[in-house]
Amino acid sequence: MRTPPRFDRGHTDDLMSFLAASPSPYHAVANAAERLEKAGFRQVAETDAWDGTSGGKYVLRGGAIIAWYVPEGAEPHTPFRVVGAHTDSPNLRVKPRPDSGAHGWRQVAVEVYGGPLLNSWLDRDLGLAGRLSLRDGSTRLVNIDRPLLRVPQLAIHLDRSVTSDGLKLDKQRHLQPIWGLGNDVRDGDLIRFLEEESGLAAGETTGWDLMVHSIEPPAYLGRDKELLAGPRMDNLLSVHAGTAALAAVATPDASLSCIPVLAAFDHEENGSQSDTGADGPLLGSVLERSVFARGGSYEDRARAFAGTVCLSSDTGHAVHPNYAERHDPTHHPRAGGGPILKVNVNNRYATDGSGRAVWAAACEKADVPFQTFVSNNSMPCGTTIGPITAARHGIKTVDIGVAILSMHSARELCGATDPFLLANSLVGFLEG
Repeated sequence: MRTPPRFDRGHTDDLMSFLAASPSPYHAVANAAERLEKAGFRQVAETDAWDGTSGGKYVLRGGAIIAWYVPEGAEPHTPFRVVGAHTDSPNLRVKPRPDSGAHGWRQVAVEVYGGPLLNSWLDRDLGLAGRLSLRDGSTRLVNIDRPLLRVPQLAIHLDRSVTSDGLKLDKQRHLQPIWGLGNDVRDGDLIRFLEEESGLAAGETTGWDLMVHSIEPPAYLGRDKELLAGPRMDNLLSVHAGTAALAAVATPDASLSCIPVLAAFDHEENGSQSDTGADGPLLGSVLERSVFARGGSYEDRARAFAGTVCLSSDTGHAVHPNYAERHDPTHHPRAGGGPILKVNVNNRYATDGSGRAVWAAACEKADVPFQTFVSNNSMPCGTTIGPITAARHGIKTVDIGVAILSMHSARELCGATDPFLLANSLVGFLEG
């Protein structure tokens, strides 16, 4: 058994670059694809006929990417090893008619996406990113990564109750960011501005998917720089680790018993029910077509899926020092303690005992410690793409991730060593 590639602090440095360059799911998959291209992967179109050749391939669809590596000699019934993740994060997204304003302020109309910690978006310098859909059917990524917008909080002098009753935000009235002065609000101003910034002619844009983001870059934190603070760790931390791990194992000299796969989906934060979400057909379609392209039959597809395992990698909760009573008293995952195995007997997570054994073997192979997370019985448990993937495709799935604080904030926090420990464990898993 060869020693798996080992990631170190340089992986965390690269994660910081990845987070900063990925303010939207569309940027995240483009950056993941760029890294895979450097590792020898090539993009294949869903509308083309696929061949059964070996090597690395990937499919892009909106804010999702599915990438896989077929080793030499792989049989049609060779099972897959899938690292699943998601590219979206809770935030504020631009409405179809974005231009608004009142009382001399120019504003951008936004809608709340997912379940963000709303207060974390207040009084923060914000940029704007996403994609523009053009008249010719193409799309253009756009990223205004400078102070453009701000959601101003009401001064305490005008709301003394905030100190006694806490901050209460109306999602419709209190979260509309400002971006200028003036009473002459005109439809199309924001899109015309983005066209100018993107070098497009006026009127070329016929559709858009845009969202705000904090422009503050990721940074090491603490006396000894043991912590990492940054945006969108939920769940670009896992997308980045999965991309790095897949690129590491996708080499001609690798001894692989399975076909390693990265499946990074969009729309996890609002239920995964889309053509690019985990509850859609994308993953199943890609895996089936890979089987059939190698000359396989439905029987081969069934055999391959029966032997397939998916690690659903998403962030989880580190024990909070100020709210320890909210956690299970015997399960206190700590930042810097290694990745976590996520367990819930009501299937909010897909992990069972046999799945734990797969995960333990991967961590042992990679020489990575791991921790276990389970919710306090008195607290509701979140969920992930894990149960969805298991139920939709009938494949064994295990929920894992990295323990963080401030989940769903505009800026989250994790241990600086945990990203590369996760990546190492994913290498151990993908090698089979």
